[in-house]
Amino acid sequence: MKLFATAAAVAALLVAAAPLNAETIAITGGRVATVANPEPVDGATVVIRDGRIVAVGTGVAVPAGARVIDASGKWVTPGLIAGNSLLGLIEVDAVDQTNDSEARKSPWSAAIDVSTGLNARATPVAVARLGGVTRAAVQPEAGDSIFGGQGALITLAAGEDILLRPRAFQFIELGEEGARKAGGSRPAAWLELRNALQEAQRYARNPTAYSDGRDREALVTRLDAAALVPVVEGRMPLMVHVDRASDILNVLRLPQEFPKVRLILLGAREGWTVANQIAAAKVPVITMALMDLPDGFESLASTRSNAGRLVAAGVLVGLGMTTDGSGNQPRNLPQQAGNAVAQGRLPGAVGLTPAQALAAMTRSNARILGMDDVGTLEAGKAADVVVWDGDPLELSSAPSTVIIGGVVQPTVSRQTMLRDRYISLQHDQLPLAYPR
Repeated sequence: MKLFATAAAVAALLVAAAPLNAETIAITGGRVATVANPEPVDGATVVIRDGRIVAVGTGVAVPAGARVIDASGKWVTPGLIAGNSLLGLIEVDAVDQTNDSEARKSPWSAAIDVSTGLNARATPVAVARLGGVTRAAVQPEAGDSIFGGQGALITLAAGEDILLRPRAFQFIELGEEGARKAGGSRPAAWLELRNALQEAQRYARNPTAYSDGRDREALVTRLDAAALVPVVEGRMPLMVHVDRASDILNVLRLPQEFPKVRLILLGAREGWTVANQIAAAKVPVITMALMDLPDGFESLASTRSNAGRLVAAGVLVGLGMTTDGSGNQPRNLPQQAGNAVAQGRLPGAVGLTPAQALAAMTRSNARILGMDDVGTLEAGKAADVVVWDGDPLELSSAPSTVIIGGVVQPTVSRQTMLRDRYISLQHDQLPLAYPR
């Protein structure tokens, strides 16, 4: 392998390494978890053509000339979908120049469109892909307003263009952090939210009146009001980061004033205490399975049984990386899901079944985010498929093949290339980039 001296050169290689065209592929002999059915099927075949799954099951013939991937002794699943992440927006958290997730000093909030900041060459993208993540929601972070802006949906396929859908959802921050951003109290944050949605309704009725100088007292800029119109009209989901049970109940009441608003709860650490109300409202939840510390007054009821109890109540639950510092690490989703399964084996605890845990990383997130063409292994679905060297819910397992859109992806990242570069150096040698 040619040695590269700069991060830019490594990133260029990772992008250029992807094959250009989808192939006809047959994945044979594996334990196939379609997620469309609760139980995996042993010895099944998955056939992919023109970027789509065309057949799944036992006794499926391998097309002539197909590229055959032997999955004997391995698992085959849909590609993982991160319910939320910061992929493509951050290279290094603590380096402001590489962090486009939050605009603290911007005059705009809801109008911010994160898709314009996506970087396909950000190193966490390749790392997540090697972990079996094939698609993700990219969520902005709120700056000085409760509104963070408009999130995007991305593919993790190697290449320059990872954007699937811009302006896919609006993100807002409530709870303790939202209260701080709104001036110091939850009532202030709630009023900021209601006022902004009312301004959006007013803008939708008469955009000209909003922008011709007769609305100087409006607290929402014209662009922010315009960006919220799809939310109040039900064309764009409103993703709300909220943890305390009382805050969750307030959010669930929002459609009483704005009937078309479609809600997604993010975090919901005390959600299990009001699970029946969430289920009755038919509001989905994206959460983490391992959040169990009462590290704030809004999360005193945190428990690792949260996801299991929500699912048991009938809530549609997807998994994402919802806490500080985790947004670039959706490769850890199987760890979250596996622990949710283990939780069910403890006395008095409630966990997920293996089928539910796998669905929370695939089908559930696809439904929540409106990605109907992925999430299961079924004929007609886009061919986002992962072959694992063992049970994907076990920490010792890892992907051996990742296919996105019918294209086998490169199995390299900056980390693997650095490993290969230096692993065979003799101790008496200087690193190759050092002057001699």
